[in-house]
Amino acid sequence: MAIKMLVFDYRESEKEFFGTHELENFEITFYSNSLNDETVVELSEDILNNTHVISVFVNSQVSKNVINSFKNLRIISTRSTGVDHINESAANEKNITIINVEGYGAKSVAQYTFGLILALERHIFPASFYVSGDERVCTNFVGRDLSMLTLGVVGIGNIGAAVCRLAKFFGMKVIAYDIVEKHEAENNYDITYVGLNTLLKESDIITLHIPYNKENFHMFASEQFEMMKSSAYLINTSRSEIVCMHDLYDAVNNGIISGAALDIIICEDSNYKCSQLSKTLDKPLDCLEEAQTIRGLTKLPNVIITPHIAYETQDAIDYILDFTFIAITECIKGGNPYNVY
Repeated sequence: MAIKMLVFDYRESEKEFFGTHELENFEITFYSNSLNDETVVELSEDILNNTHVISVFVNSQVSKNVINSFKNLRIISTRSTGVDHINESAANEKNITIINVEGYGAKSVAQYTFGLILALERHIFPASFYVSGDERVCTNFVGRDLSMLTLGVVGIGNIGAAVCRLAKFFGMKVIAYDIVEKHEAENNYDITYVGLNTLLKESDIITLHIPYNKENFHMFASEQFEMMKSSAYLINTSRSEIVCMHDLYDAVNNGIISGAALDIIICEDSNYKCSQLSKTLDKPLDCLEEAQTIRGLTKLPNVIITPHIAYETQDAIDYILDFTFIAITECIKGGNPYNVY
């Protein structure tokens, strides 16, 4: 009997995997849209009654209502490391297993991080706009040699360590802050652990690689930006909630820091479809306010914002999907090696 599975947030980049892998034990239905309270009501009663597995990405919001809408759901698989878009307690109440994917994309995100660093430090986008005649005119393209700069890395997990490794190749001085200091990274990449305030004051570039939890909400706000060098840049390929966007806009716009590059922002659906905002007045007020702030940030020549693609190489995507189906299969067989809850 085939396992009935729904895959939400299905993207073009994932089609190659499903086109080249035989998953004969699964009966899969694909949805390009996200799963949430609004879209779950569009599913038929037959689907809600007979689906055993759902797979989502961080764009979906798997609420208690969503979970309770499925009558025989056994596994919620998220194609991400973070699980905060899933109501864990509601899943636990119904004895539903949550599976995530860890350790993917460390190299991809680290490489992308340095792409953003180089784009900012060498003014690549303003220079390109200058040639193309874009309205954002800038004529000063003098950059800085990375080997003369100090990189501050916040979070030395798999991705942070990969960033440190690349920084070493560029000849940068690297200082790091983490709640748990991993000394193997200190030895391997010649990094020095410092307190957060010291990192803020001494870094020419600060890059964030920490998971989000309620305790680090707006960890970077006006107080932290005031401590940074006026010539410093902030890079965030981690989680949007860690940075206060309003304060970041003020800091960049007023010259408190030199600029920023972000690959992740709150309320992605609203912000990345800004042309539709006027038609989506039911969006939460904080979503609409942030969308307005993001629009302001995009108009600054020393800010880069991209739509959560730092990890997105074909290699990382294939790893996520391969890991996902191995984990689901093992779980159905009674194993427990990949479960997070």
